[in-house]
Parts: sequence; structure tokens; C-alpha cells
Amino acid sequence: MKIAYVIPGPMHLTELGEAEISRRKQKLQGWAFPGTEVDALSVDRGPASIESAYEEYLTVEPVAQKLRAAEDEGYDASILGCFGDPGLDGLREISAKPVIGPAGASMSLAATLGHRFGIVTVTESIVHALRRLAWETGVLDALASVRFIDTPVLELNRSRDEAIARMVAEGKKSVEDGADTLVLGCMSMGFLDVAEEMSEGLGIPVINPAKAGLKHAESLVSMGLSQSRKAYFTTPKIESGKHLEGLLVAP
Repeated sequence: MKIAYVIPGPMHLTELGEAEISRRKQKLQGWAFPGTEVDALSVDRGPASIESAYEEYLTVEPVAQKLRAAEDEGYDASILGCFGDPGLDGLREISAKPVIGPAGASMSLAATLGHRFGIVTVTESIVHALRRLAWETGVLDALASVRFIDTPVLELNRSRDEAIARMVAEGKKSVEDGADTLVLGCMSMGFLDVAEEMSEGLGIPVINPAKAGLKHAESLVSMGLSQSRKAYFTTPKIESGKHLEGLLVAP
């Protein structure tokens, strides 16, 4: 199977550059089952990092184009490369293949591993958005707390050891909040690849959202499942392309 990991921002234009995209692709490929081919794709425009609902909305249109192109190129599923699952419902409407939101996949998994889970994320600006995502996923009652390390996304790789120390510290506070399972609430945190190490130190399962998204995608493809067309309906207008009529006409 072929799976596209779609980064909803022009990472190749940031200081992280193509090297980070390549590194993430290698991580994903190393985590994948034999027979799975994974590519990391970056859109050409949008916010450099996503730390607010507004920035999430800015990503939807370029990601939609990238998803449709990936389907045309034969990819069997796509994973959104942001823990905010930006535009997931709309993207599922236009996609014939499974579209995976790593937050939904991770929270659903967390709810099967314990009674209450915590989330450790990057900045305070997305705490409420993640609570809403838990509600949309149907697991809000199982959410113990959302904690943040007060470190912007682009700083995680710059100060890796410091970021990990903060993640562990907030993870301990999550356990004090009643969490028996922990979710890393940022894809860049996932690509630090420290979930297993944190699990040992905290004594609870720690979920890497990049792995969770990948494994969920592999499972759906192997089972021949995709998002429900009753839930995510592709309208005739969108199917025919008529939703674009008039959008480029000047006033």
C-alpha cells in the first residue's frame, strides 16, 4: 500500500527545510509494516507552523489540492501532518480514500488503553482547540487534562533536550491530574521519537501521534475501510467541479 503524509505548511521553505521532510519520511517508513510505502509531502503555501485555529483554516485549501493529487497518483490513504486535524471533515468529503486525523486516531486509541488520558502539547494557544477535538472525537469525558510546554513548534527541534524535559515534566503533572495514558499533542513532538522512553519513565502508555496516524491508516487500508459517505457526503456540485464557478469572477 502507498500512504501520503501531508504536511499542511511549506516546511521546505522554513529553516527546517527539505532535510526535515526527508527525516520524517524515513521515520515513518521505519515504523511502517513491510509492504507499506510512505511519502512525506509538503504543500507550497500556508503557515510555517500551526498554533491556532486561524492557522489551521489557512491550510485547508492547499492541503485539499495535495490530497486530490495524491489520490490521482495512486496513494491508498492520506494522513494530515498536524495534530489539530485541520479541515478533516471537509477533506474527507472530497476524498475517495481514507483521510486520517492523527488527533482523532490518537485520542481514540488512548481511550482503549486506559480510563482517562492526558494530552501534552506545545503552546497554550491550542489547548481549547484540543479540548474541542476530544469532544468531536467522542472522548471528552475521558480527557483528564491538556497541558502545554510553552514551546513553539519550530523551537522543538532547536532545543530538543529542553523540549523533552518539559514534555516529561508536564507528563508527570498529567498523571497527577488523573491520566493513566498520555498523548503527545503535536506531530513535531511525535517525530522526536521519545514516546517509548517517556512510557518507561512515567509508567503509563504514551502515544506518538505520528505512529498512531500511520498505523490507523495501514489498518483501514488493509481492512478495505474508509470514511462513511453518509457522514462525509460528496455533493454533486463538488463532484462536478461546479463549486468553483464564480469564485474567480471580479466584482
